[in-house]
Amino acid sequence: MDLIHNFVFGTYPYIATTVFLLGSWIRFDHEQYTWKSDSSQLLSKRGMRVANNIFHYGILALFVGHVVGLLTPHKVFLALGVSDMTHQWVAIIAGAIFGTLCFIGAAALWFRRLLNKRVRAASRWIDINILGWLAFTAAAGLFTLPFSIQHANEGHAETMIRLADWIQSILYFSPDPSLVRNVDPAYKLHLFLGMSVFLF
Repeated sequence: MDLIHNFVFGTYPYIATTVFLLGSWIRFDHEQYTWKSDSSQLLSKRGMRVANNIFHYGILALFVGHVVGLLTPHKVFLALGVSDMTHQWVAIIAGAIFGTLCFIGAAALWFRRLLNKRVRAASRWIDINILGWLAFTAAAGLFTLPFSIQHANEGHAETMIRLADWIQSILYFSPDPSLVRNVDPAYKLHLFLGMSVFLF
């Protein structure tokens, strides 16, 4: 189990990031027009605009929130007067709102590509499955909320700090999988699914 844990939280982030960066570069260089999902708006507009908007608002806000919340050093938040509990509750509330938007939007777009015959016929395999994976990742993120709320109610932010320290250890090329060894499995699942989004 230690070997698997150390691989997933020590090596896998670099594999996912390398595939994402090199794959995007090579694909853009050789197949520019496949670097995006194919538009299906002309085939069926019903429900697309609402689902598309809430999905993009949700995922963009989540991306910015994760970057700011997890990549900002702990000392910076304290220097700015943001306590651990304030940080935790902001993350919980923002995660609940934008995670729900992202999940609903991604699920609606996924079902549309999966169940609408005209849209499905014009969709590539990855167009359908990446939406499903994003919806699953968002759902896994929402599943961590009860654990985060429990931690906040108990007055400790150790898990949040450990997750931030782990991500920063990856960023600084000194991976420390032990930082997330004892966090709840729900967080580990969300981390794995999130890293895999970049891989796919």
